Amino acid sequence: MATTPASPSPGFGRAIDKLRKAANFEPIRQCITLSDGSDFEYWVKPLTAAEREKAQKNGKSTNDFAMQLLVMKAEDENGEKIFKSGDIPVLRNDIEDEILQKMILSVLKPNGEEGEEFEMKSAED
Repeated sequence: MATTPASPSPGFGRAIDKLRKAANFEPIRQCITLSDGSDFEYWVKPLTAAEREKAQKNGKSTNDFAMQLLVMKAEDENGEKIFKSGDIPVLRNDIEDEILQKMILSVLKPNGEEGEEFEMKSAED
């Protein structure tokens, strides 16, 4: 099992300190073009493991997990949450799935890293 060395290597310091110092939780602007051609702008801070665990605990399925993350992480330019838990049924039923998936993906990867797209699963998952 790997452990953090008791005495830091010259010039490096403790690994955990380096990781903490490098962490950047500044909000990242996201913009999605809606079907009507207008833009929807919001901000997302990078996800922490604790936030992911909380969303997994509160979600009963993959869809619930994704919706929990979106509600937890999407903010306006002032850092205020743009959704509440009570908005989840409206998001599920009244928002185009493609838009919703783009928003969820931006929460999972706010810097726009390449990777597989998140796919909402059916109610049977």
